[in-house]
Parts: sequence; C-alpha cells; structure tokens
Amino acid sequence: MSTNPIITDEPITPAQASSSLKSRLCLHRQFASQLMDEKRDFVVYLPPQYEAEPDRRYPVLYLQDGQNLFDPDTSFIPGKYWRVGETADELIVGGAIEPLLIVGIYNSGRYRINEYTHVEDKRLGGGRADAYGQMLVEELKPLVDHHYRTLPGIENCGLGGSSLGGLVSMYLALRYTWVFGKLAVMSPSVWWRNRAILKTVAQIKRKPDLRIWLDIGTDESQRALPDARALKTALVKRGWKLGEDLCYTEVEGGRHDEVAWAQRVAPMLTFLFPPGN
Repeated sequence: MSTNPIITDEPITPAQASSSLKSRLCLHRQFASQLMDEKRDFVVYLPPQYEAEPDRRYPVLYLQDGQNLFDPDTSFIPGKYWRVGETADELIVGGAIEPLLIVGIYNSGRYRINEYTHVEDKRLGGGRADAYGQMLVEELKPLVDHHYRTLPGIENCGLGGSSLGGLVSMYLALRYTWVFGKLAVMSPSVWWRNRAILKTVAQIKRKPDLRIWLDIGTDESQRALPDARALKTALVKRGWKLGEDLCYTEVEGGRHDEVAWAQRVAPMLTFLFPPGN
C-alpha cells in the first residue's frame, strides 16, 4: 500500500486524520509461515512523518489480535476497536511519545487459543505459543525489518496484547529476551492452566532488561484483579521496580473489552515509548 501522509504543524482535524491514517496503514494479506499451517494478515501502522523523513528509522511495537486495533469493521465486535492509529497519531504529533511503527498481527480465529497459550489445558487445549513465537521472531519480524525502516536492538522492539494476547506476550517476552525490551500486558489471562505464567516468572534466573506495562480493570472477571496483582508481585520479586521499569495500573470500572483497552493505549504508549528515549 502506498503512503501519502498529510504533514502539518497545525492540529489535525478528525477528517484529515482519517484520510492521513488510512494512507499509512499497510495491510499484508495471508502471510504464510513455514512453521505454522495457518495463514494470517498483519497490518503495519506508519507514523505521520514516515515518508517525509526517508532517512529516519523507528522502533516497533508488535501487538496481538491485530484485527481489533485499527479498523472498526474488522474488530471482533464491529465498531469497537482499540483506536491505536488515532491515538498514536495524536501522541506523536503532540510530542508525547517518540514516533514508532506498530504491527498488528491478526489472530487465526478458531486457533487463537492454541497460539496464545504456552501450556496445554486438558479441557481447553492450547499450548502452541512456542511455535507462534518462533513464527513471529524468525519469519514475521525479519519481513517487517526488511520492508520498513526499523531500528535494531531490544530497546527498540516491543510486544503486547490483551487477555490471552497479554498472556502470550508475557511468555514470549520472557523467552525471547534478546528480541523484546518493551512489553504491554493488558488484562492478561493469568488464570490459564492454574496460573502457569506465575511459575514461568518465578523461574527467571536473571532479570532481563525489559520495561513492562501491566494493567487490569476492576470490573473484569472475579479472579482477574487478584490474578493481575499476583503477576505484579511475582515480577517485583524477580527484580522489576514499580514506577521505574514496571508500571502497574488498576483501572477503576475497567472492563474486559476493546473499548476499555482503547482507553489504556495512550498511557501504555507513553510509558513504553517516551520522547527522546
């Protein structure tokens, strides 16, 4: 997809933002992996100045459930999406974050549970996160790095998601410590397989250089809040420091849906990608 961003020093009106943003969302259809059977789409968000500054390179944030991020028509619940593009544009133009690329990786529908869980549950299945992570790191990321002007180094590569997408992001960031240096974990499904992710965190031998955003809403499931607190506590025990490389947020009235996560995109991006970082 070609890109023709509108560059202006004036505040962008909603109509302009819509036109500019659409021209900077690059959809890649039916990406075929050699490691997994399922094909998937992914979309790449380019910052407003991408074409105007052809020599500049950018950090990248990879997000799960890509169909829910940028387009209200492709979202799981039509009309309810994360508004990632609009929010990133506002923050970048306002100087609140450094310009970045955001890659939304579509899930594969009925295989989503398999891909987003690192251990199998006897009743629910799952357990293919290792293969999914290998696909992301060894196939999809190199493709993005080849086609777009990305910055190298873990300090310039982030990973994130919500619910099971938050769970798999937590797991993969701890597995690929030489790839990811920033992590967004929103409303994570800590409950999976008797809170197996807590055991993964407890087994960390050496704390990686990983900056983590972790949040939960107070109006999610009955177990969501204590589970998120347990994950926060586990991370602190392994060396993360609240207010420094770990931001933990409990959102009063926050629910487990795209509308709630859309409201957390701005503070998450601000924490992970501050200006001049």
